[in-house]
Amino acid sequence: MGRGTPVQGSEARGAEVRGSETAQQKIGAWTEQVTVGIDRPAQGLFAVSLALKLLSLGPLLILALIVALIGSVTPSFLSPGNLSNIAAQTAVIAIVAMGQQLVILTKGIDLSVGANLAFATVMGGLMYRVADSSAAVILTMILTGGLVGAVNGIVYVYGRLPHPFIITLATLSICRGLALEFSVGHTTMRGMPDVVTFLGGEASLGLPNSFFVVAGVALLILVMTKSMVWGRWIYAVGGQPVAALEMGIPVKGVLVSVYVMSGLCAGIGAVALAGRTAAGSPLYGNLLELDTIAAVIIGGASFLGGRGHLGHALIGAVMIGVIRNALNLLGVDVFFQMIAIGTIIVLAVEADVLRNYLEGRSRVLQARRSQ
Repeated sequence: MGRGTPVQGSEARGAEVRGSETAQQKIGAWTEQVTVGIDRPAQGLFAVSLALKLLSLGPLLILALIVALIGSVTPSFLSPGNLSNIAAQTAVIAIVAMGQQLVILTKGIDLSVGANLAFATVMGGLMYRVADSSAAVILTMILTGGLVGAVNGIVYVYGRLPHPFIITLATLSICRGLALEFSVGHTTMRGMPDVVTFLGGEASLGLPNSFFVVAGVALLILVMTKSMVWGRWIYAVGGQPVAALEMGIPVKGVLVSVYVMSGLCAGIGAVALAGRTAAGSPLYGNLLELDTIAAVIIGGASFLGGRGHLGHALIGAVMIGVIRNALNLLGVDVFFQMIAIGTIIVLAVEADVLRNYLEGRSRVLQARRSQ
């Protein structure tokens, strides 16, 4: 028994050491699990943030890629004359799309802009026959567009319609009918004042004057949305309408104002188009509503409202103009051009869906990381 005692003691010490090593291994494994658990949200958050940045820059990168690709295939695409032609062709879409952007920021839509523009050119042509005054003709077209926009906003808000789709679809039909009724001979009316043709059809400093009209409208809207409380109200109404109402924001007034702005942009677009063609016509602006909506969404804005900026409308408008011009240079049939634009719209909407998912995922990962 005396000899067995040391053996038993060493066995006990060995068991103690093995137990200690096992405990250390468990602690190490637990620490590794905790560390991985902490690192995974951080890694996931970085990946999600990177994907969101790429999505935000996506339209601009795609535009640059398209320009580089078409320029390498068709050298005449990058010629100064063709670039000036693209700027002139894109001007009307860009001007009207900026107004459409404000409406979409509030989760709305304006389907009447194309017919509104046609009606405004007809009213301008009628005014030109009454008074040979550039100021009167320009003011008539802009005010006609603004009046239609005001009707859209007032009927939608105070008529308590479930969605602006209804009233703007109605005014699309009404404006197109009025344009056909009021136009002389129910067709194109030739002739516009010199100032109108100068703004829409001539060039200065190597650029079409309509480019400077786009820049002026963009600067005005940028100042209004960034320097005025009205701009913050638009994002609040589009992003959190219930919260905006509780904060005392005049939601109804904001909604009416964006449709008025959309109508005014349609009127300014009418000036640019009438000046370029030196005419007013009830046939102008066909499918312009789809082009402007496509420009806003392709540029990266969201149909869910409350998110987007002026650059989205401008990038989208330029992209549409570039694609159409490039396909024309390549001799692609106009029907395939429509297919191409439609495909891009679908991809843009899917990108918006993906962006919303990634933003939700980012919020979840941030919450986990902060715990």
